[in-house]
Amino acid sequence: QVRLMESGGGSVQAGGSLRLSCAHSGSTLGSNCMGWLRQVPGKEREGVAHSNSFGRAKYADSVNGRFSVSKDNAKNTLYLQMDNLKPEATASYYCAARDGVLCPRAIEHYDFTYWGQGTQVTVTV
Repeated sequence: QVRLMESGGGSVQAGGSLRLSCAHSGSTLGSNCMGWLRQVPGKEREGVAHSNSFGRAKYADSVNGRFSVSKDNAKNTLYLQMDNLKPEATASYYCAARDGVLCPRAIEHYDFTYWGQGTQVTVTV
């Protein structure tokens, strides 16, 4: 059973940076497609990025060029580096995983099986 735990959320001013971490256990990081998704109250969970086992990442248009996914396989940890944050990035951020080394074409919440508890990111003006 894959278990995921996010950390690194917090409050930051617009234009600032945060790095989220996702500790992965129960299997190896390299055996899963890993994703980051976010959600604000009253809205559907939105895909931010995903990365396949080979390190190939896909990003939502809204974050492309400012967010970056990376992995430390030795630590079994996934990261989301978020730069030049905007207030609209305020949300709960979730780490997710699905079985298999490849990721789907899109970043959709329904494609992921395993979820972390989420970490809050607040971007202030």
